[in-house]
Formats: sequence, structure tokens, C-alpha cells
Amino acid sequence: MKTNQGRFFEDFTLGETIRHATPRTLTTGDQALYTGLYGSRFAVNSSAPFAEAIGYDGAPLDDLLVFHTVFGKTVPDVSLNAVANLGYAEGRFLAPVYAGDTLWSVSEVIGLKQSSNGETGVVYVRTTGFNQKGERVLSYCRWVLVRKRDPASPAPEAQVPQLASVVPADEIARHAPRLTIDSYDFDLAGSADRFDDYEEGERIDHVDAMTVEEAEHQIATRLYQNTARVHFDQMAASAGRFGKRLIYGGHVISLARALSFNGLANAFTVAAINAGRHVAPLFAGDTVSAWSEVIATCPLKGRDDIGALRLRTVAVKNRGCADFPLREGEGYAEGVILDLDYWALIPR
Repeated sequence: MKTNQGRFFEDFTLGETIRHATPRTLTTGDQALYTGLYGSRFAVNSSAPFAEAIGYDGAPLDDLLVFHTVFGKTVPDVSLNAVANLGYAEGRFLAPVYAGDTLWSVSEVIGLKQSSNGETGVVYVRTTGFNQKGERVLSYCRWVLVRKRDPASPAPEAQVPQLASVVPADEIARHAPRLTIDSYDFDLAGSADRFDDYEEGERIDHVDAMTVEEAEHQIATRLYQNTARVHFDQMAASAGRFGKRLIYGGHVISLARALSFNGLANAFTVAAINAGRHVAPLFAGDTVSAWSEVIATCPLKGRDDIGALRLRTVAVKNRGCADFPLREGEGYAEGVILDLDYWALIPR
């Protein structure tokens, strides 16, 4: 068979390494389209002179554009037959990526666990993204619920990896670029708030909202060359649980990050993803809002230019965030679609 039908749960082997196809050279056009899809306004990604003034080689591509591109490479080998992408951990952004860089991906299977219904199983992978020089630019773990080809096939011994709940702050300092903050223009950045202006426990309603259209989430997922059927194939989706296509979870992450500009305009780069969970699905026509909690403020050892904010950004659909919805009893509140824990860098 010459066509790729995608892997089913039985096709994964603990410890195997998968080298993914189709390296992708990113351009300023990719960044422009990303901006058009999400409306991201962070100055470092928007303006080459702004970025160069503080020490970058140019305007780095948006961190999440890099994440989605590396992620997209993995889909034909990992999640083509996925029911849902479940979560993330140990995400590390290791180097800036610029227009003209070429990204490619490698994944290692680090865990397998069949579901109790025998029809699906959870596959855990650690994916690393490289540039054209062979330098690591991104590393993260994710786990995805994948269909079985044959529910009667024997289950492998369950192996669930132990993943860190948070990326250590000293790792952030090691990989963060040293910047000339004296040249950081807070007027052009859109906010005067620095590291010391945020307090642990503070909650920020990002106020703005975006309604997701069918065309834009399709374009976005194609931009990342993500081929998962649940996002594109309505014939297949009509037989599923929801009867319609799911919006790629990364699309929600990018929407929430873009919305967070209003309140976190100087949190100019994502340094690490500690944990992430797609709580509920999003569909075209839904309206997304977001709020963030400052979990921790962390001065970085040996760094007087930047500090790190540990943020919990929560995205919701079809409701506002003035009451900071998160939990109801033992579960998530109605409308919560994303619970993301990450480190962002901000000038001191």
C-alpha cells in the first residue's frame, strides 16, 4: 500500500524514534498569515527594528507558529487517527527562529496505555524540533488518544511516563537570549508594565474576544501541514461523537495567547510550557475569551534584563471572563476549553 493510513494504537512501540517527513522553511509570509489569523500584536514579533534594538538578529517568528509547525510534522505519524489531543508537558523553547529557517521534527514514543474500553489508547511522545543547522529549537511532550485498528488486539503493558509538573526556572535563564532592555520602547510595545508590576495570585481579564470562523481554522491547520482527519474531513466527522469537525487545539492556544496581549503586552516570548489541557472542544461559530492568573514571579539567576512570569491562561467559549471561570465542584466550569500553564519572559 502506497498511501499513508496513519498509525493506530497497536502500531506504536515503546522507545521507538520517528523521524517525521517534510521539513518546512518558514518565511515572513508565514508570520504575516499567522498574524492575520490570530491578530497577535507582540512588538518583538511584529517589528524587526524593535527586535534588533533589544538584541535579536531580526524579528523572531512567533513562538507558537514554531510550535505548531513542529507539531504539524508529527501528525501523519502520531495523530492521524487521533480522537483527541489530550495534553502537553515539559515544553522548552530553546532558540529563536527567524524567517528563512527550516524546521523538522523527531519524536520518541515514551509511553503507551490502552483505554478501559479497549477501542482506543493513549500514546505519549517527546518531540524535538530542529533548524537547518541541526540545532534544537523546541522540545515538548504530548499525549494523544488514538483509535485501535482492532479492539480485540492485545493491549501492551501500560507505561505512563513521569513528567515534570513545571520546567525549572534555571533552564529558562540558560536558554533565554540576553537582551538590551535599555532600548526596549514601552510605548511602542503597548504597555508600561514590567516584571515588578505583576504579583503572584493576580488575575487578569483580557477583555477581548474572537469568534472563530470555519475558513480561518481550516487555513490555520493547513498552514501547519497538520493533516488530522478530525479537523478536515466532515464525512468522517459526521459519524463521530460531535458530528462535526473539531478545531485544532493549537488554534485555541494561539487565540488565547493573542488575546492575552491586553494585560500582558510585555510578556513578549513564551519560554516554556509546563502543562496544558484541552478541556472541551471548540467549533466554528464559537466565541473565545481568555483570562490569566500569575502563578509565580521569578527573577532569573544572573539576569537583570528580564524576569519570568509563570502564567495560567484559561480560554473559554461563549462566555466572558469577568468572574474568572475555572472550576465548578470537582470539574471545570461550563465553557472552559483550555487550561495552559507556561512561563513567559518580560522586561525588568
